[in-house]
Amino acid sequence: MFLGSIGEYCNREVVFATRNMGVLEAAQLMRQHHVGDLVVVDETNGKRIPVGIVTDRDMVIEIIAKSVDLNNFCVGDIMSSQLVSVQSNETVLDTIHIMCAKGVRRIPVINVKDELEGIMTADDLIGILAEEMSELARIPQSEKKKEAQLRT
Repeated sequence: MFLGSIGEYCNREVVFATRNMGVLEAAQLMRQHHVGDLVVVDETNGKRIPVGIVTDRDMVIEIIAKSVDLNNFCVGDIMSSQLVSVQSNETVLDTIHIMCAKGVRRIPVINVKDELEGIMTADDLIGILAEEMSELARIPQSEKKKEAQLRT
């Protein structure tokens, strides 16, 4: 499985925002879709190019904790603009290494034209790894069963 591309495993139903979306609208979008982040995109000719990411934490730290009027801000004002993304043909392991090296828990997945393809989160990767570890844990039992069949 680790040799598979991240594009095979990423969530392709990405909830996104544009830079000029209001913070309140973005928060409502997060609530509606039960997500903690929005990929911020520039839309051109029907293509979505990721330019940033905004999280619920960004909203708390930049708006709520400062007691400022959220109506005065849009997503582009508070998004993390030094976006780390990964090409859809990268492996799962390479994606994990990139996320660890850059210290990010969420990473947009893009195609060769830099268009948004999906998103991968640390939680998603933990699930993938857990499945693989579960498969690995079954080997001893399978091996015992196989040996028992051969030796009888």
